[in-house]
Amino acid sequence: MHMAIKDGYSPSVLLNVLNEYGDRSRSHGIPKEILKAQANAMSLPIYFFESSWGDYERLYIENLQSLTKKYSLQSAIFGDIDIESHRQWEEKVSNAANLNAILPIWQQPRKQLVLDMIAYGIEAIIVSCNNDLGFDYLGRTIDQELIQDLESLGVDACGENGEYHTLVINAPLFKKKLNVQVVERETSSNYNFAKLELV
Repeated sequence: MHMAIKDGYSPSVLLNVLNEYGDRSRSHGIPKEILKAQANAMSLPIYFFESSWGDYERLYIENLQSLTKKYSLQSAIFGDIDIESHRQWEEKVSNAANLNAILPIWQQPRKQLVLDMIAYGIEAIIVSCNNDLGFDYLGRTIDQELIQDLESLGVDACGENGEYHTLVINAPLFKKKLNVQVVERETSSNYNFAKLELV
Protein backbone atom coordinates (compact mmCIF):
# COMPACT_ATOMS: atom_id res chain seq x y z
CA MET A 1 0.00 0.00 0.00
CA HIS A 2 2.87 2.34 0.83
CA MET A 3 4.28 1.98 -2.69
CA ALA A 4 0.85 2.11 -4.36
CA ILE A 5 0.17 5.48 -2.72
CA LYS A 6 3.60 6.71 -3.84
CA ASP A 7 2.57 5.66 -7.36
CA GLY A 8 -0.55 7.83 -7.14
CA TYR A 9 -3.23 5.33 -6.08
CA SER A 10 -5.73 6.24 -3.36
CA PRO A 11 -6.98 3.38 -1.11
CA SER A 12 -10.73 3.10 -0.52
CA VAL A 13 -11.22 -0.12 1.44
CA LEU A 14 -9.24 -3.07 2.82
CA LEU A 15 -10.29 -6.67 2.17
CA ASN A 16 -9.40 -9.55 4.46
CA VAL A 17 -10.37 -13.23 4.42
CA LEU A 18 -11.07 -14.85 7.79
CA ASN A 19 -11.18 -18.52 8.74
CA GLU A 20 -14.51 -20.36 9.02
CA TYR A 21 -14.91 -19.21 12.63
CA GLY A 22 -14.51 -15.55 11.74
CA ASP A 23 -12.00 -14.85 14.51
CA ARG A 24 -8.68 -14.60 12.62
CA SER A 25 -7.23 -14.19 9.13
CA ARG A 26 -7.41 -17.28 6.93
CA SER A 27 -3.72 -17.74 6.15
CA HIS A 28 -1.69 -15.86 8.76
CA GLY A 29 -3.84 -16.31 11.88
CA ILE A 30 -4.04 -12.60 12.76
CA PRO A 31 -6.89 -11.87 15.24
CA LYS A 32 -9.75 -9.86 13.74
CA GLU A 33 -9.47 -7.12 16.37
CA ILE A 34 -5.84 -6.46 15.37
CA LEU A 35 -6.80 -6.22 11.69
CA LYS A 36 -9.51 -3.73 12.65
CA ALA A 37 -6.93 -1.73 14.64
CA GLN A 38 -4.65 -1.61 11.59
CA ALA A 39 -7.49 -0.29 9.44
CA ASN A 40 -8.41 2.28 12.09
CA ALA A 41 -4.77 3.41 12.28
CA MET A 42 -4.97 4.14 8.53
CA SER A 43 -8.48 5.67 8.71
CA LEU A 44 -9.74 3.08 6.23
CA PRO A 45 -12.78 0.79 6.30
CA ILE A 46 -12.00 -2.93 6.35
CA TYR A 47 -14.27 -5.60 4.92
CA PHE A 48 -14.18 -9.23 6.10
CA PHE A 49 -15.62 -12.47 4.86
CA GLU A 50 -15.25 -15.99 6.23
CA SER A 51 -14.13 -18.90 4.07
CA SER A 52 -12.69 -22.39 3.95
CA TRP A 53 -9.84 -23.01 1.52
CA GLY A 54 -12.29 -24.86 -0.75
CA ASP A 55 -14.60 -21.85 -1.14
CA TYR A 56 -11.84 -19.23 -1.05
CA GLU A 57 -11.65 -18.24 -4.72
CA ARG A 58 -15.40 -18.21 -5.35
CA LEU A 59 -16.14 -16.11 -2.28
CA TYR A 60 -13.18 -13.83 -2.94
CA ILE A 61 -14.54 -13.00 -6.39
CA GLU A 62 -18.08 -12.47 -5.08
CA ASN A 63 -16.91 -10.13 -2.34
CA LEU A 64 -14.54 -8.29 -4.65
CA GLN A 65 -17.41 -7.73 -7.08
CA SER A 66 -19.58 -6.38 -4.26
CA LEU A 67 -16.87 -3.99 -3.04
CA THR A 68 -16.19 -2.82 -6.60
CA LYS A 69 -19.81 -1.68 -6.90
CA LYS A 70 -20.03 -0.18 -3.41
CA TYR A 71 -16.80 1.83 -3.64
CA SER A 72 -16.60 2.35 -7.44
CA LEU A 73 -13.21 0.64 -7.48
CA GLN A 74 -10.95 0.51 -10.52
CA SER A 75 -7.99 -1.46 -9.17
CA ALA A 76 -7.01 -4.04 -6.58
CA ILE A 77 -3.59 -3.80 -4.96
CA PHE A 78 -1.54 -6.92 -4.14
CA GLY A 79 1.84 -7.31 -2.46
CA ASP A 80 3.44 -10.21 -4.30
CA ILE A 81 7.00 -9.86 -5.51
CA ASP A 82 7.92 -12.58 -7.99
CA ILE A 83 5.80 -15.74 -7.66
CA GLU A 84 4.11 -15.99 -11.05
CA SER A 85 1.29 -18.32 -9.94
CA HIS A 86 0.26 -15.77 -7.29
CA ARG A 87 0.16 -12.99 -9.86
CA GLN A 88 -1.94 -15.12 -12.22
CA TRP A 89 -4.48 -15.79 -9.45
CA GLU A 90 -4.64 -12.11 -8.50
CA GLU A 91 -5.19 -11.11 -12.12
CA LYS A 92 -7.86 -13.79 -12.47
CA VAL A 93 -9.94 -12.66 -9.47
CA SER A 94 -9.46 -8.99 -10.34
CA ASN A 95 -10.59 -9.54 -13.93
CA ALA A 96 -13.70 -11.30 -12.63
CA ALA A 97 -14.58 -8.05 -10.81
CA ASN A 98 -13.56 -5.83 -13.78
CA LEU A 99 -10.58 -4.52 -11.83
CA ASN A 100 -6.95 -3.97 -12.76
CA ALA A 101 -4.58 -6.02 -10.61
CA ILE A 102 -1.78 -3.71 -9.46
CA LEU A 103 1.42 -5.18 -7.98
CA PRO A 104 3.58 -2.16 -6.99
CA ILE A 105 6.58 -4.18 -5.81
CA TRP A 106 6.54 -6.81 -8.56
CA GLN A 107 10.03 -8.09 -9.48
CA GLN A 108 11.81 -5.70 -7.13
CA PRO A 109 14.95 -7.13 -5.44
CA ARG A 110 13.76 -8.97 -2.35
CA LYS A 111 16.45 -7.87 0.10
CA GLN A 112 16.29 -4.27 -1.08
CA LEU A 113 12.54 -4.23 -0.46
CA VAL A 114 13.13 -5.21 3.16
CA LEU A 115 15.85 -2.58 3.57
CA ASP A 116 13.58 0.04 2.00
CA MET A 117 10.74 -0.98 4.29
CA ILE A 118 12.95 -0.41 7.33
CA ALA A 119 14.16 2.93 5.93
CA TYR A 120 10.56 4.10 5.35
CA GLY A 121 9.81 3.49 9.04
CA ILE A 122 7.57 0.48 8.52
CA GLU A 123 7.76 -1.70 11.63
CA ALA A 124 6.74 -5.35 11.33
CA ILE A 125 7.03 -8.34 13.63
CA ILE A 126 7.20 -12.04 12.79
CA VAL A 127 3.92 -13.74 13.70
CA SER A 128 4.43 -17.16 12.11
CA CYS A 129 7.41 -19.09 10.79
CA ASN A 130 8.61 -22.51 9.73
CA ASN A 131 10.64 -24.87 11.89
CA ASP A 132 13.92 -23.79 10.29
CA LEU A 133 13.42 -20.60 12.27
CA GLY A 134 11.38 -21.89 15.20
CA PHE A 135 9.76 -20.37 18.28
CA ASP A 136 12.56 -17.90 19.01
CA TYR A 137 11.81 -15.86 15.90
CA LEU A 138 8.16 -15.25 16.79
CA GLY A 139 7.68 -11.64 17.85
CA ARG A 140 11.01 -10.42 16.48
CA THR A 141 11.03 -7.09 14.66
CA ILE A 142 12.25 -6.92 11.07
CA ASP A 143 15.51 -4.97 11.32
CA GLN A 144 19.09 -5.11 10.06
CA GLU A 145 20.13 -7.63 12.72
CA LEU A 146 17.27 -9.96 11.82
CA ILE A 147 18.16 -9.79 8.12
CA GLN A 148 21.72 -10.86 8.94
CA ASP A 149 20.42 -13.72 11.09
CA LEU A 150 18.07 -14.90 8.33
CA GLU A 151 20.77 -14.79 5.68
CA SER A 152 23.18 -16.72 7.91
CA LEU A 153 20.56 -19.49 7.98
CA GLY A 154 20.10 -19.35 4.19
CA VAL A 155 16.60 -17.89 4.61
CA ASP A 156 15.23 -15.35 2.13
CA ALA A 157 15.20 -11.87 3.71
CA CYS A 158 11.62 -11.31 2.53
CA GLY A 159 10.35 -14.70 3.62
CA GLU A 160 8.82 -14.84 0.16
CA ASN A 161 9.17 -18.63 0.04
CA GLY A 162 6.88 -18.96 3.07
CA GLU A 163 9.64 -19.06 5.70
CA TYR A 164 7.83 -16.48 7.82
CA HIS A 165 4.91 -14.03 7.87
CA THR A 166 4.66 -10.65 9.53
CA LEU A 167 2.29 -8.13 11.04
CA VAL A 168 2.82 -4.40 10.47
CA ILE A 169 2.44 -2.56 13.78
CA ASN A 170 3.64 0.89 12.69
CA ALA A 171 4.10 2.73 9.40
CA PRO A 172 4.02 6.23 7.92
CA LEU A 173 0.39 5.55 6.98
CA PHE A 174 -0.57 4.83 10.62
CA LYS A 175 -1.93 7.53 12.94
CA LYS A 176 -0.45 5.61 15.87
CA LYS A 177 1.58 2.49 16.56
CA LEU A 178 -0.29 -0.68 17.49
CA ASN A 179 0.62 -2.15 20.86
CA VAL A 180 0.63 -5.91 20.18
CA GLN A 181 1.95 -8.60 22.50
CA VAL A 182 2.90 -12.22 21.83
CA VAL A 183 1.17 -14.03 24.69
CA GLU A 184 1.71 -17.62 23.58
CA ARG A 185 3.56 -19.67 20.95
CA GLU A 186 2.22 -22.83 19.36
CA THR A 187 3.03 -25.27 16.56
CA SER A 188 0.57 -26.54 13.97
CA SER A 189 1.33 -28.58 10.84
CA ASN A 190 5.10 -28.03 10.99
CA TYR A 191 4.64 -24.26 11.38
CA ASN A 192 4.95 -21.97 14.41
CA PHE A 193 2.35 -19.35 15.29
CA ALA A 194 2.32 -16.49 17.78
CA LYS A 195 -0.89 -15.94 19.71
CA LEU A 196 -1.33 -12.17 19.64
CA GLU A 197 -3.23 -9.73 21.80
CA LEU A 198 -3.90 -6.05 21.29
CA VAL A 199 -2.97 -4.10 24.43
